[in-house]
Amino acid sequence: MNTFIGRPSTFSPRGDRLLLRHQSGTQTNDFWIYDVAADRATQITHSAITSLDATPLPPSQIVHYKSFDGTMISAFLWMPFNLERNGRNPGIVLPHGGPTGQTLDTFNRSVIALVSRGYTVIAPNVRGSTGYGLAFQKANFQDLGGGDLQDEVYAAKFLTATGYIDPKKIGITGGSYGGYMTLMAIGKTADIWAAGVEQFGIVDWYTMLQHEDPRLQEYEKSLLGDPVKDRAVYEAASPIKYLTNAKAPLLVLQGENDIRVPKEEAEQVVSILKNAGKTVDVHYYPGEGHGFAKRENQIDAIRRMIDWFDRYLK
Repeated sequence: MNTFIGRPSTFSPRGDRLLLRHQSGTQTNDFWIYDVAADRATQITHSAITSLDATPLPPSQIVHYKSFDGTMISAFLWMPFNLERNGRNPGIVLPHGGPTGQTLDTFNRSVIALVSRGYTVIAPNVRGSTGYGLAFQKANFQDLGGGDLQDEVYAAKFLTATGYIDPKKIGITGGSYGGYMTLMAIGKTADIWAAGVEQFGIVDWYTMLQHEDPRLQEYEKSLLGDPVKDRAVYEAASPIKYLTNAKAPLLVLQGENDIRVPKEEAEQVVSILKNAGKTVDVHYYPGEGHGFAKRENQIDAIRRMIDWFDRYLK
């Protein structure tokens, strides 16, 4: 017997059909009708343009690897078609937001843009992610940018171990906590990364407390503790402590009206790296908040990301 959890209104009046949405790494988000008795689903909307529908897209693969302390990490891996196994190809590590979130097998425009241009992409669900039990979710408590960063580093090592990827051509990119992880990575583990693209990430947990919205302030405290009593924890977890060690060229993308990770965070990143003589560029999107809602800005951000990685990884 099939069991469905959701809104009762998604069922037909007779309860024999169910309206649902479905997407994957190769299929856009569309509506389907599921026939309960026949155990069959029929697609009723087709949001992808015709040219995209006809273009084969590389499917995601679930892979696992051991991190520095033996913890098993699950990740999604996307590889370009017909990739030559010569150890000379570029790779990208894609940390997710949160940290209490996870990467799912969804239609990801950034992943598709990267893989279609020859990049192998790995998206690890590092410690602190949801979906792997409460102990795993709490494994990065007061250790942000510690064990979870090493899980990202070992994702880069996994790419190299496949025999396809050049260890000197690995980049990292992410938004929000993924942006924070990008900053921690290039500063704290500088030798691993050849380029980075950071989107609306945190550089200093103390300045975040001053400018972020009240709900996010409480979330931050739940991860790092009391900002007075646990000051050393906040400082150790802030990329600002390590950023001048960065070797990888960094592109920063930021919405000007972001109330979750305010513009001040990006401005600090750019100022620190410029003053240290590092390679850095930035683009601010007027009217955008935490993430980019306007289609033209979404396209622009992807183009800037691709151009940056092409310049420094290829």
